[in-house]
Amino acid sequence: QVQLVESGGGLVQAGGSLRLSCAASLSIFSQYTMAWYRQAPGKQRDMVATITATRSTNYADSVKGRFTISRDNTKNMVYLQMDSLKPEDTAVYYCTAIGSRSWGQGTQVTVSS
Repeated sequence: QVQLVESGGGLVQAGGSLRLSCAASLSIFSQYTMAWYRQAPGKQRDMVATITATRSTNYADSVKGRFTISRDNTKNMVYLQMDSLKPEDTAVYYCTAIGSRSWGQGTQVTVSS
């Protein structure tokens, strides 16, 4: 059973920064593509960023140039550095290992204007 635990969310003013962390219990973590998704109230869950085993990254257009995904395979961790935050970034953020069908409990990010 894959377990994913997100942390690092909070309340921040527009223009501020947050760093989200995700701890993953995966026996071959380094081989998984990891991803961050987010879900705002009343909306679907959307992909924010992905990082492959070879550290190739992909971002949603809405966060390009502001968010950075990274991973530490020695610690089974994936991170999301979020800069220049906007009120529209407000959502619950989830991490997942692509193909695992598992999700963490999510961490709330609220950006005030």
